Amino acid sequence: MPYSLQLYTLRSAIQEDLPGTIRRVAGIGFTQVEPYNFVATAKELGAALKENGLTAPSGHAPLLSQDQDEIFAAARDLGISTVIDPFIAAERWQTAEDIQATAAGLNAAAKKGAEYGIRVGYHNHAWELESTIEGRTALEYFADLLDPELVLEVDTYWVAVGGRDPVDILGKLGDRVKLIHVKDGPLTTDTEAQQPAGKGKVAVLDVIAAAQSLETGVVEFDDYDGDIFEGIAESLAFLNAADASAAEGGKA
Repeated sequence: MPYSLQLYTLRSAIQEDLPGTIRRVAGIGFTQVEPYNFVATAKELGAALKENGLTAPSGHAPLLSQDQDEIFAAARDLGISTVIDPFIAAERWQTAEDIQATAAGLNAAAKKGAEYGIRVGYHNHAWELESTIEGRTALEYFADLLDPELVLEVDTYWVAVGGRDPVDILGKLGDRVKLIHVKDGPLTTDTEAQQPAGKGKVAVLDVIAAAQSLETGVVEFDDYDGDIFEGIAESLAFLNAADASAAEGGKA
């Protein structure tokens, strides 16, 4: 499975030097990235990706608060085939009515995205797991309201911070989950305490295995108290080593 990098991880470096940052990402060994708020930087980002042989199969954009046609047009230009809404505030996950309204908005966005040949998805934080609606997590309730073509990108770290077992949640959400965010750390809201994959409390390999219809694992740090380029390199090395070990085991 290919691993991608959520470019929000490198937002400070990108603001200073977008082409140079993308070059370093490619040098570390990533072949895919997941851009965020890509409309504003589409031309420069597209050139940098092409120059370094990177693709961007997925990207984050606020579909329910910004111009969807502009987002989908930029995504199409960048080769992004799945646009994921990355953030709906916690207060919008407390009642069934609010969740129904969010689902309806994304279902409508998906119909518009289809006109551009683009799939729509949603990415969670902790509060969708902390809130319960009719005896289930708000995220599960929400998933059942989505049209079949919508997908979920489950941030497995925030699932755990929200008090749920990521393996269990991935099993319940089933084939809806096509992407996951891979991150590790102490399972607190202190984002600077996040760690490279394999160094924290998340059973990263078990989590990846639990996503049975997974297309891409996306490495991300919300923050990092260290050299962020070293952090993402450690994460990728851990994931690649695990894949290599699994492949060897399969041959035995």
